[in-house]
Amino acid sequence: MSSEINHHRRRFFGMAALTVAAVEFGLSRTAGAQSPQVPVAVLPAVKAGTHISFETLKQVRTGMLDIGYAEAGPADGPVALLLHGWPYDIFSFVDVAPLLASAGYRVLMPYLRGYGSTQFLSKDTPRNGQQAAIAADMIAFMDALKIERAVIAGYDWGARTANIMAALWPERCKAMVSVSGYLIGSQEANKKPLSPQAELSWWYQFYFATERGRAGYEANRHDFAKLIWKLASPQWRFDDATFDRSAQAFENPDHVAITIHNYRWRLGLAEGEAKYDELEKKLAAFPVITVPTITLESDANGAPHPEPAAYAKKFSGKYEHRTITGGIGHNLPQEAPQAFAQAILDVDRF
Repeated sequence: MSSEINHHRRRFFGMAALTVAAVEFGLSRTAGAQSPQVPVAVLPAVKAGTHISFETLKQVRTGMLDIGYAEAGPADGPVALLLHGWPYDIFSFVDVAPLLASAGYRVLMPYLRGYGSTQFLSKDTPRNGQQAAIAADMIAFMDALKIERAVIAGYDWGARTANIMAALWPERCKAMVSVSGYLIGSQEANKKPLSPQAELSWWYQFYFATERGRAGYEANRHDFAKLIWKLASPQWRFDDATFDRSAQAFENPDHVAITIHNYRWRLGLAEGEAKYDELEKKLAAFPVITVPTITLESDANGAPHPEPAAYAKKFSGKYEHRTITGGIGHNLPQEAPQAFAQAILDVDRF
């Protein structure tokens, strides 16, 4: 059952009429990639940072969680489910949502477990951050809202979650937009050492593997997240107000536990839950994703990410890759909202 919390009253802007004309998005397409065969609407331009709030926040209960989420657009529109990463939150989509709403989409932006107003219903539930658990949360979220299918889009943890949903529950995913492509992992694969430069980029993963790291993140989560934002998006000149809006989501009482467990689980330093073992077994085989997909990468992504050529063959349905240029970093939806929203509109026409 859904309940509405009127935290924010500022209405979305950007409801400009769509056009069907060619425009520049500051992106390049991979040569030879499949493209839509019919003309698609082009979304109006929007400057990153135009919007600073959501009209309302809502809550819906699943079997395990009380999930907080923002919603925009008509209730009877096709659904776009947007999934955020770490250490970010739903404000990554604050400029994307009105664009999609203006195109008729019902846009849903849930806080992942450990963020914002999403809460566990029981104090006894393990604060588990493993990949299968987060994906299962989002299927349960769709079930709670009686949503059969949606276009799924995300970045960072959200992209991995979208990948898993598309791989394990393709019948629930009409299409997918995934920043940095194919991010499904396994504990076994993560045993393999990387190059020294690649290992350096994962410094915080190793920090979190220690008790000092857990205590450090607990004590300094605000400054820690801000440092990650700067390193991951070195050309993004976000202001304090933009960061502080998202930093409120890290005050969730389970945020540190979920974050630490996520990174320790990846390295095999923390156990997952047995109920997810079968899902993880399937994911460890790195399943090919069959749903229509557009992958995105930014030209100034300072966070660890695979090269597009490394994952192109993991998508067997209609597929296209786009590189977003202009100094865009890791938080692509917030830094380049038009390009992200346009990819959702386009992949839905594949």
